[in-house]
Amino acid sequence: MVNPNSFEKGLLKLEEILKHKEDAIVCDATIQRFEFTFELGWKAFRTFLKEIHGIVCNSPKSCFREGLSLGLFDLETTESFLKMVDDRNATTHTYNEDAAQIIYLNIKKKACKKP
Repeated sequence: MVNPNSFEKGLLKLEEILKHKEDAIVCDATIQRFEFTFELGWKAFRTFLKEIHGIVCNSPKSCFREGLSLGLFDLETTESFLKMVDDRNATTHTYNEDAAQIIYLNIKKKACKKP
């Protein structure tokens, strides 16, 4: 089970790196922090779905779709989460410098958009 404090700490670490001036190291560190924070977040949500709603899901996409069907997320939020899964998969399974730059900019844009 994922400790909610771990997710919060991961999110703070991600926000912290985004305050640094962009360079290759910051970009790589941001993506790494995004990956582990994403993992903590979706696994915490999976636990929530199981414990509160009795729903078992084994992948991030299936969990986020369940969140949509339960009315926990709107369509725009769900699509954003599904895009994060694709970004996480792109960075975890292969490394492409151009793709990494695009993903870094996506992370930065989403982080700066938060309420």
